[in-house]
Amino acid sequence: MTRRQKRFLLLAVSLLALGAAAALVLSAFQKNMVFFYSPAQVAAGDAPRQRSFRIGGMVQKGSVRRDADGLSVQFIVTDLARAIPVRYKGILPDLFREGKGVVAQGRLEGGLFVADEVLAKHDENYMPPEAAKALADAGGGAK
Repeated sequence: MTRRQKRFLLLAVSLLALGAAAALVLSAFQKNMVFFYSPAQVAAGDAPRQRSFRIGGMVQKGSVRRDADGLSVQFIVTDLARAIPVRYKGILPDLFREGKGVVAQGRLEGGLFVADEVLAKHDENYMPPEAAKALADAGGGAK
């Protein structure tokens, strides 16, 4: 093998290894990517059925129901146009309240959203941009 052929082979192997590494990184990003949907988008069927995603909006007043075990809770997330029932088992954030903003991550099971994680709005002036846009689109406006 000539010196030129060796360099070409080394270059080809290097490009192949770089391509394989890029494919692995992109695959990992695709599996871990979580998209945000409003309750109206979920009700319209835009949300994935087989993947985890985030739903956000306001916790509907009067909708929070806690089970006797102290960890299980059911509530309704609304964007003032549509509402989706959510079930969560775990410790809720201290700022979780009815009428306040919330983002829940989980899966849709039938018409019920089963959350693995619940995030609450952290102060009076903040709302995730996606949730604020969903509320504004629904005509509710965002604080």
